[in-house]
Amino acid sequence: MANRDYYAVLGVSSTASPDDIKKQYRRLAKQYHPDANRNEPKAAERFKEISEAYTVLGNAEKRKQYDEMRRLGAFDFTGARGGGARPRGGTAPGAGGAGGSFRFDEFDVGGLGGIGDIFGSIFGSRGRSRGPESGPSVETTLEIPFRVAVKGGRVPLSVDLTESCGTCNGNGAAPGAKLQPCAECGGRGTISFGQGGFAVNRPCPVCLGRGSIPSERCPTCAGSGEVRTHKKVMIAVPAGSDTGTRIRLKGQGGRGRSGGAPGDLVITFRVQPDRFYRREGLDLVATVPINIAQATLGSKVSVKTLSGSRVSLRIPAGTPSGKRFRVRQQGVTKEGAVGDLIVEVQIVVPESLTPEQRELMERFAEAGGLKH
Repeated sequence: MANRDYYAVLGVSSTASPDDIKKQYRRLAKQYHPDANRNEPKAAERFKEISEAYTVLGNAEKRKQYDEMRRLGAFDFTGARGGGARPRGGTAPGAGGAGGSFRFDEFDVGGLGGIGDIFGSIFGSRGRSRGPESGPSVETTLEIPFRVAVKGGRVPLSVDLTESCGTCNGNGAAPGAKLQPCAECGGRGTISFGQGGFAVNRPCPVCLGRGSIPSERCPTCAGSGEVRTHKKVMIAVPAGSDTGTRIRLKGQGGRGRSGGAPGDLVITFRVQPDRFYRREGLDLVATVPINIAQATLGSKVSVKTLSGSRVSLRIPAGTPSGKRFRVRQQGVTKEGAVGDLIVEVQIVVPESLTPEQRELMERFAEAGGLKH
């Protein structure tokens, strides 16, 4: 990719969204795929460049590392030949003698470690064949009812996951098809990227790192070995959960590669509001309406707790709106701690009065009960 960087290869800006990058990659991959351009050798090379660029820019963590290296000037996009961007710094190939080599372990990028380490994390292990890789973690948000969050319970979750294709068992071959060593990587599953005294291995874009090519691609997954599935699971919500609470389900995430274990499913709860209660830490707050006579003369009110029982509260004469009363041990239970139920009274003024009510209110005002 001489004189080009990965954003230029895909024809997107460095601020492009992940969806825009994915759409552009799919468009270009379809246009330049070798199967659609059997008589165009340059198309196959272009397809490899596109796949290499998307290997990095299509992965959030690798893209972040790559952008940091671009920002710090770790690449020279003006003189690269035969392998894409040429890393800057150190001893260039040929400098100081024919045996010179680039020392990436001596170039620390802003405390992130040597460039060799960063390149290894972006493109895969250096000098080693690809072994089993754990699948990626899948993160999602789940809305849960207020009372389930407080008391605990089970809530269904639907999530889209990438899993191994059941038709080909992940090898990308149609039933009965023969597997042949990949001509691009020689059956290794990786190809070398770099120049001079520096090189890293990355997954082969033609065989997708498997090292073999089927004589006929799997009709279910189009040769990728992966399918998107819609999965439904029941999620156990711990008592006392709140918005932002996260749980991790081991082995319920994306599929692993080359026999690697699946990743995890990470769920963040978002608690729906309740029509009667709201939460303040472990305390439950319930707003109870009373009329002006109850507030002025005093009264008793009955309040329903979250467990379904009722408690009776005495409202003293002269209680102002917003006054709070605490009922012990009727709040949220979490890890052995129990909060309280806080009853907040709110004086409700009637919107209209009957003639009799209006007369009584006027007499009350004249007697000094209300000040104008």
